[in-house]
Amino acid sequence: MSDFAEFVPPPECPVFEPSWEDFSDPLGFINKIRPIAERTGICKIRPPEDWAPPFACDVRNFRFTPRVQRLNELEALTRVKLNFLDQIAKFWELQGSRLRFPHVERKILDLYQLSKIVSSEGGFGTVCKEKRWSKVASRMGFPPGKGMGSLLRSHFERILYPYELFQSGATLTVSTYWPTHIPQIDLYMCLMCGRGDEEDRLLLCDGCDDSYHTFCLIPPLQDVPKGDWRCPKCVAEECSKPREAFGFEQAVREYTLQSFGEMADHFKSDYFNMPVHMVPTELVEKEFWRLVSSIEEDVIVEYGADISSKEVGSGFPVRDGKRRLLGDQEEYANSGWNLNNMPVLEQSVLTHINVDISGMKVPWLYVGMCFSSFCWHIEDHWSYSINFLHWGEPKTWYGVPAHAAEQLESVMKKLAPELFDSQPDLLHQLVTIMNPNVLMEHGVPVFRTNQCAGEFVVTFPRAYHSGFNQGYNFAEAVNFCTADWLPMGRQCVAHYRRLHRYCVFSHEELLCKMAADPESLDVELAAAVFREMGEMMEEETRLRKSVQEMGVLSSEQEVFELVPDDERQCQKCKTTCFLSALTCPCSPERLVCLHHAKELCDCPLGNKCLRYRYDLEEFPSMLYGVKSRAQSYDTWAKRVTEALAADHKNKKDLIELKVLLEDAEDRKYPENSLFRRLREMVKEAETCSSVAQLLLSRKQRHRSVDSRTRNKLTVEELKVFVEQLFKLPCVIGQARQVKELLENVEDFHERAQLALADELPDSSKLQALLDLGGGLDVELPELPRLKQELQQARWLDEVRVMLAEPHRVTLELMKRLIDSGVGLAPHHAVEKAMTELQEILTVSERWEDKARACLQARPRHSMLTLENIVIEARNIPAYLPNVLALREALHKAKEWSAKVDAIQSGSNYAYLEQLESLLARGRSIPVRLDPLPQVESQVASARAWRERTARTFLKKNSTYTLLQVLSPRVDIGIYGNSKGKRKRVKELLEKERGGLDLEGLSDLDESYEDACDPATVVAAFKSKEQKEVEAIHSLRAANLAKMAMSDRIEEVKFCLCRKTASGFMLQCELCKDWFHGACVPLPKTGSQKKLMGTAGWQSNSKEAKFLCPLCQRSRRPRLETILSLLVSLQKLPVRLPEGEALQCLTERAMGWQDRARQALATDELSSALAKLSVLSQRMVEQAAREKTEKIINAELQKAAANPDLQGHIQTFQQAGFSRAASPRQSVDYDDEETDSDEDIRETYGYDMKDPGEVKPYLFCDEEIPVKSEEVVSHMWPTTPSFCAEHAYSSASKSCPQNQSTPRKQPRKTPLVPRSLEPPVLDLSSPAKAQLEELMMVGDLLEVSLDETQHIWRILEATHPPSEERFLQVMEVDWVQCDGGCDEWFHQVCVGVTCEMAEEEDYICIDCTCKSSILSGGLASDHLSLEDPNMF
Repeated sequence: MSDFAEFVPPPECPVFEPSWEDFSDPLGFINKIRPIAERTGICKIRPPEDWAPPFACDVRNFRFTPRVQRLNELEALTRVKLNFLDQIAKFWELQGSRLRFPHVERKILDLYQLSKIVSSEGGFGTVCKEKRWSKVASRMGFPPGKGMGSLLRSHFERILYPYELFQSGATLTVSTYWPTHIPQIDLYMCLMCGRGDEEDRLLLCDGCDDSYHTFCLIPPLQDVPKGDWRCPKCVAEECSKPREAFGFEQAVREYTLQSFGEMADHFKSDYFNMPVHMVPTELVEKEFWRLVSSIEEDVIVEYGADISSKEVGSGFPVRDGKRRLLGDQEEYANSGWNLNNMPVLEQSVLTHINVDISGMKVPWLYVGMCFSSFCWHIEDHWSYSINFLHWGEPKTWYGVPAHAAEQLESVMKKLAPELFDSQPDLLHQLVTIMNPNVLMEHGVPVFRTNQCAGEFVVTFPRAYHSGFNQGYNFAEAVNFCTADWLPMGRQCVAHYRRLHRYCVFSHEELLCKMAADPESLDVELAAAVFREMGEMMEEETRLRKSVQEMGVLSSEQEVFELVPDDERQCQKCKTTCFLSALTCPCSPERLVCLHHAKELCDCPLGNKCLRYRYDLEEFPSMLYGVKSRAQSYDTWAKRVTEALAADHKNKKDLIELKVLLEDAEDRKYPENSLFRRLREMVKEAETCSSVAQLLLSRKQRHRSVDSRTRNKLTVEELKVFVEQLFKLPCVIGQARQVKELLENVEDFHERAQLALADELPDSSKLQALLDLGGGLDVELPELPRLKQELQQARWLDEVRVMLAEPHRVTLELMKRLIDSGVGLAPHHAVEKAMTELQEILTVSERWEDKARACLQARPRHSMLTLENIVIEARNIPAYLPNVLALREALHKAKEWSAKVDAIQSGSNYAYLEQLESLLARGRSIPVRLDPLPQVESQVASARAWRERTARTFLKKNSTYTLLQVLSPRVDIGIYGNSKGKRKRVKELLEKERGGLDLEGLSDLDESYEDACDPATVVAAFKSKEQKEVEAIHSLRAANLAKMAMSDRIEEVKFCLCRKTASGFMLQCELCKDWFHGACVPLPKTGSQKKLMGTAGWQSNSKEAKFLCPLCQRSRRPRLETILSLLVSLQKLPVRLPEGEALQCLTERAMGWQDRARQALATDELSSALAKLSVLSQRMVEQAAREKTEKIINAELQKAAANPDLQGHIQTFQQAGFSRAASPRQSVDYDDEETDSDEDIRETYGYDMKDPGEVKPYLFCDEEIPVKSEEVVSHMWPTTPSFCAEHAYSSASKSCPQNQSTPRKQPRKTPLVPRSLEPPVLDLSSPAKAQLEELMMVGDLLEVSLDETQHIWRILEATHPPSEERFLQVMEVDWVQCDGGCDEWFHQVCVGVTCEMAEEEDYICIDCTCKSSILSGGLASDHLSLEDPNMF
């Protein structure tokens, strides 16, 4: 093998992965795998995945000093080369020359290899004579040519040849002839030639002062050495000194685990130039063997080996009392795989050794780094060893089986004899390795493995093993011995005796100790001890007899176990003596074993004494106990053998086999083949019994040994199982029943074959067979086919039943049956049914699509077309939803057309709601309906008329419907919100029940159509009109009665809000109730201008007629507008409840108009109207004069700014002020007045003031509370209507013109009583009562009629002109302007106190401005307020 050939990994050793059951018995499992594993010498064991012992070392206090390893000194061949080179270098150094190793082909010449090859070729002389130097160069691996042979010869001759001559002893030949006739005159003479001449060539030895000529030396020297020179005698003496035994030196530094790990990881990452965990194990392995085989590579590593766990603690949890075990540490502390426990297990031999043997019974720890190695060795006493890698990188192992141990030793001695010459026990020193490839080349079987963290490696007795570490790791190892080791241990002691090696313990003592307590031994161990004791006793008897024959006469018993081991070791072979030893009085401290009786001393044998531990007569008794223990096993084995070999008639029961097995387990018999066979038979019988029980009881199936689920037994398996039951070596009670089950299965098979042969599958027969097969609890091959045919039969039954009832045959059902049929196995009946189903499905889908198209067609089809389609689709034997929908639509279309025909041919038109319902139904029918457009047109016209009428009558955002507005009121006297109001109205209607509910005319019940004829509708309206009048009479009386309770006025409820009187209030002319100004809208004046706020309306109170929102519900169009709506209604071929209500309302209004005209045509009322016309003319003239005065005042104000006209202004001012002070107040009319009598009548009654009165105007909209007393002032308290006068409505504080008193009033407040003027007209009581009744009925009508205005003005003229129809509830002090406008103001609003109002004149800001313009300044004695906002 070439030195640098690439390393080839040896084959892998076996790897075992025990189950939890096997793992529970460590030594039993190792004994179980021993036949396989000992063939390779080593094996690897992977524990179950969940077994992971915690690391128990005290990492912080763990300190150790490692060994230093030079890798190129470990390998045997490399160390031989190094020793050879050291000898050559020393040889030349002693001769004064420094050796320089030559280079050939850019490599250092391997002088050791050159020496060996030249020696194998016959030596230097032979190679030179036969010219074999080229062959030598070729054998060394050099290329041919280039003069390699000559170059090698020159190097050999210069360096190696002198050394070989020295080794052969030729250099030590010295001449002993000295001539006597020559005088001794030279001081130094050559010891070779005896002459002292040529002193320049004479060398003087620096060691012994002998002299030699350079040319006399062998071989001769060419030059004088420059350094110290030794003569051949001194060189021989120096080189013959023994070399020191090779071993590992201890490192200087002490490490902790952390510091060592950091060093190890740093070394590996630097060496391979990559992270430690990324370096492949194969690369590390090849590099390791390259390094150890290379002389040039000098890599040094450190290895923390053989660290006693007794000193630093074990990596496994231990029960030593120093630490408290936590969690699962208790479990691992008791585990047999804990290396602290394994040597002392019950089956282990070492448990019988009392002392703790470090490394054997006490584990050793190993802390490794990359390339740190353990060399080839076998364990002490050839015992087992087990190694556990706690953590870290892998450990690579190499092993050689025990049968090749001597072969390995011979190969290593052959390849490196020099090492063994100096160290015969070299392989016991653990300092030498040899490349596995070299050993394999010489026929030594070598196996390897990589031990990873958490794995065990076991080495077997006398199995050589070595290895190295892949990186930083932590391992723990210990020895153990089992019964099979005992013969090997005895051979080891004999081997040690030959090598003169010390024993670790006495093998004889161990055997005797075990024999002394046989009951504590395992049966297999007892048998082994019995055999070993027998052989040991034979040998001891023979040795003692031999000693006696030699002449030793005296003997003495001695208890050797009490003597220390080092004091009872054989002086010759170093064996520890126990059974016997020989001593002599000449040296009592020395002894020898009987094998070396002659080696003790030279004294006569008769003087020597035989010391023995046991007398020969004691051995039989020791053997008997062991034998009895072993023979109990033999008896048991005999019974087991007979039970397992019994025939059918003599089979034992399963219980008896279990008893034998339990007996073996209790007595701890060896786990041999018989034991295992019995256990397997019992297990097999129990399994068969369980399976049989499950088969017969139809329970859950068992699981097979390999954990793969087996649902049921097949028929073949059942047959095999029956055969297995009857082949068992014991009787199973269920065997007969299982056989009957097999017979039932065979019967089922026959019946199934007949059923499967039927032409048409019969579902009932198939189901019965399936039920029978399912109960057999066996995997029957016919069952899948029976299930398949059962599916076919059921499918055919379902198709048959479906086709018998066509109304159930839907498209989805047919598709589902076809889909399920597609998944069935082929069968002619299934295929036939599938064809029939497919045809029906195709036809059905076509007609469905056709019907769907008709239903979705635009434009729609006629009824005749659809009827033809429906008739054609009747013969399809399937349920067609679209065809049915089409049929239903056709039926609805016919019904709709018939109803339309019935309505159009009836005596009366249909109501709009009926037509709308018909229209909605007709539009949803997917059939072309010819009357539908006509109905749509009629409905559209009717809706348009109703919308037009609603716009005419209804107010904006009105809460009333059109029908409610047109119908007589039924909610008279009902107040509250709309929801509560509707509820009360509904209660009233239910109470009456006799009238016609016009809002229910939309009912489509045809029987109702006859009840709603025009005569009935008119009668109902008449009845409601009468009830309306009666209700309004009652309401007016109740509201007028409220004002009679003036003393409890705060308790009376008014208005829409139904609260007490407060603030500004208005009285409705129809219901006579009072309403808050904030709750109702204010009416317009005669000029149609809406006055803002209560002040504006109060100042024109006579111009407006107030009706509350409950009494005036609509716009009240004129009668002419209503008549045009009725004309349009007559053209509609539709009845509308609103139209009929409008007709009744019109008739009622025209009837009232006739009665009003008759009343107004009387003489009394005709003259009253004429008088009103004359007064109207006067009022027009008065309005014209006031307008002229306004124009003049405006021109004067313009002229005030012109300085040229200042002299004339005073005249106009006096004239103007005199007119302004006139007691008569003009009425401000609109510019668009007409002179017709009708216009005069319309304006009559507005602001008819006494000449001494001034119309007040209120500028303050807010009611500000003051300290004055709450007052309700009545303008005409004698009238029953209780019309209240507002404080500022018509009062005037100006005096008559002819009065000489000043304008200043003693009390400036609007509550000063005013004098009332007589009425303008005076009518008789019957006439006035008739007009008031007509006025009330006319106000109920939602129609505007001129006659209502005429009657209103006449009635207004009969009242005093100053009479108002409003009241004010206030807490406020007032002040009247003294500047000429006479307007009233809140004192608090204008910043005037009560004292100021009484003592000083108040002029408002408007009058102040006018006075400033006209006079250029203000009077100093007038109170003026410039800033109205100062309050």
